[in-house]
Amino acid sequence: MLTVTPTHCPYCSLQCGMNLVPTASGVVGVEERAGFPVNRGALCGKGRTAAAVLAPGVRLTGPLVRRGGALEPASWDEALRLVAEGLSRTRSAHGPDACGVFGGGGLTNEKAYGLGKFARVVLGTSQIDYNGRFCMSSAAAGQLAAFGLDRGLPFPLEDIPRTGCVVLVGSNMAETMPPAVRYLNELRENGGTLVVIDPRRTRTAELADLHLAPRPGTDLALALGMLHLVVTEGRVDEEFVRARTRGWEDARAAVMAHWPEYVERVTGVAVPQLREAVRMFCEPESAMVLTARGPEQQSKGTDTVGAWINLCLATGRAGRPLSGYGCLTGQGNGQGGREHGQKSDQLPGYRKLTDPAARAHVAGVWGVDPDSLPGPGRSAYELLDALGRDVRALLVMGSNPVVSAPRAAHVEERLRSLDFLAVADVVLSETAALADVVLPVTQWAEETGTVTSLEGRVLLRRRAVAPPEGVRSDLEVLRELAGRLGVEKGFPADPEEVFEELRRASEGGAADYAGISYRRLVEEDGVFWPCPEEEHPGTPRLFLERFATEDGQARFAAVSHRAAAEEPDAEFPVHLTTGRVVSQYQSGAQTRRVAELNAAAPGPFVELHPRLAARIGVAEGEPVAVVSRRGRAEAPARITAGIRPDTVFMPFHWPGAGRANNLTTPALDPTSRMPEFKVCAVRVEAAGTGSGDRPGDVVQV
Repeated sequence: MLTVTPTHCPYCSLQCGMNLVPTASGVVGVEERAGFPVNRGALCGKGRTAAAVLAPGVRLTGPLVRRGGALEPASWDEALRLVAEGLSRTRSAHGPDACGVFGGGGLTNEKAYGLGKFARVVLGTSQIDYNGRFCMSSAAAGQLAAFGLDRGLPFPLEDIPRTGCVVLVGSNMAETMPPAVRYLNELRENGGTLVVIDPRRTRTAELADLHLAPRPGTDLALALGMLHLVVTEGRVDEEFVRARTRGWEDARAAVMAHWPEYVERVTGVAVPQLREAVRMFCEPESAMVLTARGPEQQSKGTDTVGAWINLCLATGRAGRPLSGYGCLTGQGNGQGGREHGQKSDQLPGYRKLTDPAARAHVAGVWGVDPDSLPGPGRSAYELLDALGRDVRALLVMGSNPVVSAPRAAHVEERLRSLDFLAVADVVLSETAALADVVLPVTQWAEETGTVTSLEGRVLLRRRAVAPPEGVRSDLEVLRELAGRLGVEKGFPADPEEVFEELRRASEGGAADYAGISYRRLVEEDGVFWPCPEEEHPGTPRLFLERFATEDGQARFAAVSHRAAAEEPDAEFPVHLTTGRVVSQYQSGAQTRRVAELNAAAPGPFVELHPRLAARIGVAEGEPVAVVSRRGRAEAPARITAGIRPDTVFMPFHWPGAGRANNLTTPALDPTSRMPEFKVCAVRVEAAGTGSGDRPGDVVQV
């Protein structure tokens, strides 16, 4: 008999609390869980319908293997044997680095930890990364450089309504994490102000006291322009800068080249608006800057984050109560997924793979020689680009790069060129459909495991129902594969046993989970890391006394504006930017299988300004073609004055003709290796006419 099970939503990084309850039909249902402090019972449509993906007709219920070109049902023994043989054959013929592993930001901490260990201990490969690289890697790099530590938010969400001003950069929170919008509304009810920076007038921008709409790819210039005004208007907190930071003189010198009129020409944001944004940010006693994928998914995303952090540091809006810089992590476990071993250069506990002490500690927990651990491997896109060449076999867990990766048609081609592809997933995603072997695995309500939210709050998801008979957990898959590849011990299938090992591996690291146990997570509403011992209360607020650098002082970044990797020109005169809609999630692999969500968001579209629509001769709902140097996508027109005339927007949730990532560029940030999803050059035309923007028609606002 089913009972009420408190747990958390399987989707975004809010990890909203919910209850799973029995229903008259015998399947599980979702109800509000008002006691969880983050969402206080509120759920978006995705959360409310999350149980729909548990249905046998929606998800995979047995292994599949490719025979004669088609995927056909198989036994677990055959499927696991073929995966082990494929990986072993590749490793023997081409070396361990010919085997690649690609993970996902939705995997629990236990699964992320196990996958990283499997890659390095069983396969001996350096070639592991995950789709979280496409999420907040630029923010992580910027925070690490400035603060010595990366956690999405260094304070809990409950602090947002109590600050004086929030500058929200490149986040459409009303569609990407709707339950969090209450914090913005409460901010304004309490007398605080909201500045939203986005080239579109989104549902979130409609809530703002001030909306700035810069050209895509110019967020860095905008941040530098605001800091220039802070300097020239005498708003620098000299005492804070002197006592708690380093590098101000170099950063200040770089900023002085970004005078307001220059920034207006670059960004399209008028000087009076810049001045008003600075006033709103600086006049209250406290303020925050929150960034999301808009400024981060750029080839200069790390520098852009550094510039926004500079603004916080120069004004004393960091390391103080109700102030600071934070990143709105996207994926459900994007934070924990990289902390514990999926990222190509990191070991559990946020330890660097190049640090001899870190290697020795983790190797000691794993019972292996530190010298046996491979070094850092390729980042996510670089790994995908190497498929079929240097990397000949790939194991994918919980990711769908055929839809989510930049230059998606090329990535699909690379996946097809592999000698061997195995995919473990809940549903038959577009990536799984290309595999030689598909392994059906458990999902959120069918397994117990931990995740780490954007606040750094470690949470326990609890098993509520048994999976279908033909489905196994990812941890069982890793245990079976490890055994077949000659490693009999070290890969338990019990998640609590894995978490206990994770605690030991993370102990003493930057992301220290040593004091967090399943018992505590059952009794408490999550525990904030770092938490070094059982008696420690956790750390909801970071940096109040010192930053996590060796000397305790934050570092300014001396950065200057530079153009995007691909700017509009005569052949491709329009900016494309991409993003999400409220009723779909990421690559849509799960949400596109839910009828209620599909009814609300049935397919892709091209959002464009009425002036651009008139120029190419299309009306609302008519098909539009968007063409870049990498490919073409077609979708119905959605005409709105809420977007810049020089910009079009496409959501990226769908495959097929409307696959937005056919268009995006794989240009990478030199530090974070984040692809530039948020800006590329395109031309736009009525589908089938070839009569789009002509040479010389660079669109002007």
